[in-house]
Amino acid sequence: MSLAVQIRQHGGPEELHIVDVTVGEPGPGEIRIRHHAIGLNFIDVYHRTGLYPLNMPATIGMEGAGVVEAVGEGVAHLKVGDRAAYASQPPGAYCEVRVMPAKCVCKLPDAISFETGAAMMLKGLTAQYLLKKTLPVEGLQPGDHVLFHAAAGGVGLIASQWAKALGLQLIGTAGTDAKCQLALANGAAHAINYNTEDFAARVKEITGGKGVKVVYDSVGKDTWDKSLECLRPFGLMASFGNASGPVAPFAPGSLGAKGSLYVTRQTLFTHIATRESTQAMADDLFAVVASGQVKIHIDQRYPLADVQQAHRDLEARKTTGCTILTL
Repeated sequence: MSLAVQIRQHGGPEELHIVDVTVGEPGPGEIRIRHHAIGLNFIDVYHRTGLYPLNMPATIGMEGAGVVEAVGEGVAHLKVGDRAAYASQPPGAYCEVRVMPAKCVCKLPDAISFETGAAMMLKGLTAQYLLKKTLPVEGLQPGDHVLFHAAAGGVGLIASQWAKALGLQLIGTAGTDAKCQLALANGAAHAINYNTEDFAARVKEITGGKGVKVVYDSVGKDTWDKSLECLRPFGLMASFGNASGPVAPFAPGSLGAKGSLYVTRQTLFTHIATRESTQAMADDLFAVVASGQVKIHIDQRYPLADVQQAHRDLEARKTTGCTILTL
């Protein structure tokens, strides 16, 4: 048996219920993992509310870290007793023990704690594919400016540090002055409070009127139009989230008028579709964290029983950095 957080219908945080579930043996290509910590992410809110619908009843959660308890047939990269961490489909991390596909589960280096592993996998792998794979047509070189929304969030703080390590000038946005200071302290070259400043005007000022090569946007509806104004000709608008709601339909012709722009909507799970790509990206993340160039900030910890409050705080944008559920 295992405690798990289950939803029986889409809705608010009150739909998150602690239940007992039976956990079986792993089948071919699967493992059973006992969690030591679980990551909290905005995609969990999308699953709970139904923006990304799930079949009911459902256990949500996309990342965790713990110890492998059992290994199914055909799994060669993990063994019983291994420390492991993952960001993976299908949802189901909000629990003590689960059976899950082994493909996206990676052996966790001894130098990285379970809490750090649980906090960094989804957010760190997201920062990896954005900065290393989601690139403008002209590429990114040291000294280039990029705009990163929600720079004080879990992905944003990792990306700010990683961008600095790559020599990029990251312009971060956030909703309070305190969050802007946090972004600056973690490697952002500039920070803009989008509640008190016109971020498009400030980006043009910072870049001498040129604009940025790429905008990385997890906010969605509220930042979309002005983000397009921040791009230089042939720039890339990289959408990877909808924290303020989905982006409204727009006319493709507008991209031409604004400078022959590119638009892409990215998801982590396309990038980690194979065992090989998952491991390569994780190795890159483990290396930059182990080197100290990127530090994982766990700013909130909630017992699994307080998961409703964790979701309320996340949606109210009261959190910074990474958040974990503890067991």
